[in-house]
Amino acid sequence: MTALARAASLTNYLEVARHLGLNVHSMLTQVGLSTTQLEDPDRRIPASPAVTLLEESARISGCETLGLRMAELRQLSDFGEVSLLLSHQRTLRDALQVIVQYRHLLNDALAIHIEEAGKTVIIRQEVITDQPMQSRQSIELAIGIMHRFCAALLGAHWHPISANFTHAAPADLAIHRRIFGCKLEFGSEFNGLVCPAADLDAANPLANEAMARIAHRYLDSLHTESKLSLLLEVRKTIFLLLPMGRASIEQVAQTQGINVRTLQRRLEEGGATFSDLINGVRRDLVVRYLENPGYSLGRIADMLGYSMPSSFTRWFIAQFGMPPAAWRTQHDIVSRKER
Repeated sequence: MTALARAASLTNYLEVARHLGLNVHSMLTQVGLSTTQLEDPDRRIPASPAVTLLEESARISGCETLGLRMAELRQLSDFGEVSLLLSHQRTLRDALQVIVQYRHLLNDALAIHIEEAGKTVIIRQEVITDQPMQSRQSIELAIGIMHRFCAALLGAHWHPISANFTHAAPADLAIHRRIFGCKLEFGSEFNGLVCPAADLDAANPLANEAMARIAHRYLDSLHTESKLSLLLEVRKTIFLLLPMGRASIEQVAQTQGINVRTLQRRLEEGGATFSDLINGVRRDLVVRYLENPGYSLGRIADMLGYSMPSSFTRWFIAQFGMPPAAWRTQHDIVSRKER
């Protein structure tokens, strides 16, 4: 099933792209999209071309912060029908759960996982497309939007502890510093924000329980053909949990609200097995990690769930026909820790 997103996922693209001197008609045509499709924010468009559009636009314009520039202009209302429910949640914790619950109405490709670790909370985000592809701009767009969303509920004074990115840092950090106003972690093991746990329970002064109930009923009444297949939902979950060392079939089944046997049966009905999906995610992630010169091979092996580097090397040779170090040499990528 093709992952879809609201056309609103490209809100502000035309404005930012034109400011950068791009021919927006040509850029959209290259990926199979059009300005007409973007006129209706609720129209569903394929997520993969949208991701490619941002990457190509950043490459051609030479702007490494295109996604963040788009995020900086976003408003809570850009969440469409879900925005009414979000604005009336009692706390940020409740609002984040709404995003998770109704993510199928926003963007099929967006995966979100909220993890509490003592006095801090990690809001992990990934952009999962049908085929492996560069997604730096889309990831920064998603994290930038999440930051804007949290600030909208908690006030402009809110700042997370850190903003984390698995990719390498851009040449100029000025825009990242201006937007996030916190510690920036590049070459991190995850994409997302780290914030104080207390922030999630801060009261939203605009919350209205009656309005929230009305919004819930309305959203539940919407046609939901856009809901993803279990296969893609499980794949998204593995993307988030694998680097944490928690992508066991038991934990993934728990996130889907079903038991292990039911998960296995439903995956088989879809023509897949859990090990197939784990292997596919590893193939996608390993390319992303190898392309980041800040990651050593030992660190990559650990992030992919291999306790022994030799096991990782054997798996990689079976998948790609060469050792990971040779792959890096062929692609002219050398880890800073291996120079």
